[in-house]
Amino acid sequence: MADIRYGIIGSGMMGQEHIRALGLLEGARVTAVCDPDEGMRASAAFIAGAECAAFTDHTELLQSGLCDALVLAAPNHLHHEILKDVLPADLPMLVEKPLCTTLAACEDILARASSRTSQVWVAMEYRYMPPVERLLNAVRAGETGRPRMISIREHRFPFLKKIGDWNRFEAKTGGTLVEKCCHFFDLMRLIAQAEPVRVYASGGSDVNFQDEEYEGERPDILDNAFVVIDFDNGVRAMLDLCMFAEGSGWQEAIAVTGDLAKAEAFVPGPSRFSADGKERHSEFVLSPRASKLEHREIVDVDPAILAVGDHHGSTYFQHQKFLAMIRRGGVPEVSLEDGLKAVRIGLAAEQSAKTSAVVSL
Repeated sequence: MADIRYGIIGSGMMGQEHIRALGLLEGARVTAVCDPDEGMRASAAFIAGAECAAFTDHTELLQSGLCDALVLAAPNHLHHEILKDVLPADLPMLVEKPLCTTLAACEDILARASSRTSQVWVAMEYRYMPPVERLLNAVRAGETGRPRMISIREHRFPFLKKIGDWNRFEAKTGGTLVEKCCHFFDLMRLIAQAEPVRVYASGGSDVNFQDEEYEGERPDILDNAFVVIDFDNGVRAMLDLCMFAEGSGWQEAIAVTGDLAKAEAFVPGPSRFSADGKERHSEFVLSPRASKLEHREIVDVDPAILAVGDHHGSTYFQHQKFLAMIRRGGVPEVSLEDGLKAVRIGLAAEQSAKTSAVVSL
């Protein structure tokens, strides 16, 4: 079969991670990239290879006829306007999270996409981290019994420096609990197999970027928060987020506790934050209630896949499934509606943190 030709819209750090992931997949080629920033555009084209064309604007990329599928990895606040332009092209598309930064924009995109024949998949990489998949499989197999509580802890490094400093402001990111945490709210919905009814949050901007200023404005994004979510089937979920804890042994610790056992996934941070600069194994642990013997296993991932980027190989595994969907047909594992619902929870958490009030959904 002919290779699927990919166009990458937004060629910064995440766009380049997508290019490296696609470079490991047989039957996939990145044939076009676009970015208004010359440095990012040139870096992305170099990673993609000599046959990759580079454009300054996504409309030029679309008109080139070089692409069979698209990946949107532009900054969050640009998603809505770019999607309005590219949805009519009716090409299979992977859209980085968050879908958009406001609920109205997400709803508009769902309406615009309703007449398309090609699929739109919202990128939720955390679903595809091997230790998290191991946990999800244990829950689906009934090893925990009926899930009753979900706990996600992310203690990590601050937001990195980005072109235009867009990730320093709520207006351009949607807020930390949208930009960073829609991944986790998506996981909670997936595990609970239910919809949220109440969101409680407490958060602040206490450590990061205190001495930064951009055109007279200081960063306003949260750098720590607790979020509690009640689901309509009685499941409770909690997020513990700290964005100034890059020395943590585990970047993510995800636990699902049911009436039979607790399942846990432990994910290390990127290698550049480890003590020796090397990639570390992730772990999965199952702790049955009726036994003092826990089951603990190392979750191995090919070093070449880990080297693709900062998401413990998940970008590669997500692209495997996205490519299979393009070739064989079917529906995205993460739909536009899933993307909207994750943003809705994040926006509710941001509102709750600001007002100290419970937000009902």
